[in-house]
Amino acid sequence: MRRILMATVALTTMLVATQASATELWDPHLRGTDEGLAAGAALPPGVYGVWDQWYNSLTVYNSSGQDTGVHVDALVEVPILLWQSGYKFLGGEYSAGFAQPFDYTNTRIAGATTLGDNGHWGTFNTILIPGQLSWALPNNFHAKLGLTVYLDDASSSPGNPPPGGGVGSGNGYSTIQPDFAVSWLKDGWNVSISTHYAVNMKNSKTNYQSGDEFMADYTVTKDIGKWTVGLGGYSENQVSSDTGAGAAACATNGGCQVAIYGIGPLVGYNFGGAIGMAEYNAAFANKSDAGGDVFMVRLVVPF
Repeated sequence: MRRILMATVALTTMLVATQASATELWDPHLRGTDEGLAAGAALPPGVYGVWDQWYNSLTVYNSSGQDTGVHVDALVEVPILLWQSGYKFLGGEYSAGFAQPFDYTNTRIAGATTLGDNGHWGTFNTILIPGQLSWALPNNFHAKLGLTVYLDDASSSPGNPPPGGGVGSGNGYSTIQPDFAVSWLKDGWNVSISTHYAVNMKNSKTNYQSGDEFMADYTVTKDIGKWTVGLGGYSENQVSSDTGAGAAACATNGGCQVAIYGIGPLVGYNFGGAIGMAEYNAAFANKSDAGGDVFMVRLVVPF
């Protein structure tokens, strides 16, 4: 969940409603997506279905890392279809994918009595992965280079708010995101880092443009029989400032550039084809973003 960025620490319902309509809400890459995966390696050729489910109980923090009193509960469902082609290009194994996330969100303000229940379902931006290339390298290393595109087609967003109020179900703009991952795999060990650089386009309805972001997911796991245990983590840093209406107010409040870090345990099980995994992350440092407890469950099924 991205920013509901506030110009001041003293928040009121009116301020939240005004700012939520001006600034963008979601990070394109959902934090922790690649935790637990051998992110740099190619799967065996075939078609795979993946179902990721997140439950997030989050608090919005300002640019000084202080609790703003705004809380966001979100249930995010991400069905993914992945094709590992078996074909090679430039020595790398080619794959492509597609996802259509949808989510339930509810925004609450500490002490407020007028905001009411704004919980609602909606669709997030359609995600296209037109291509990825994975290389097997010496000394048990693997590397993957790819591109992810987020389409401007969310059911609600800043500039196109949900009828009952609350935050939009997605972003009101497109995002182009190069991806790069490296894995070291040996004797059941998986040490991986998956990185993403999000270039966000301007929201044509609000004229607001979120700054570019660098995001990474981290994995250290060990297979023990059919079980996988280990740690996952994520980091997210905005590397350029927002522009457009509302950005000037943010600039006077420390820049409002997102920085958040989280870590937690994960456990997985191989059912003999299908693979399940559960993860928990807690944010331990946060500014200008929504952070807190994040629970994720993943199921991978080869067709």
